[in-house]
Amino acid sequence: MDAIQQHMLDTYRAAQLAEPAPPPPGRHDRAVLRDLYHHWLTHPPYPARPALEDGTSGPGSGPLDGGPGISSPSGA
Repeated sequence: MDAIQQHMLDTYRAAQLAEPAPPPPGRHDRAVLRDLYHHWLTHPPYPARPALEDGTSGPGSGPLDGGPGISSPSGA
């Protein structure tokens, strides 16, 4: 059953029970996507890299960038 068929069934049931009709499917999609986007902007999916001694964040400071204890493929 797709969303339109489910909406039609819910509308019919609401009419039989003298209740207000449900909102149509997709009505709040833009608001949900906007809220998710704003949440993503304020809560990044990965933690920030730790700062280096000079106060900057550079290559080699992340766990997958060859940080301490991880040798490079060349063995250097």
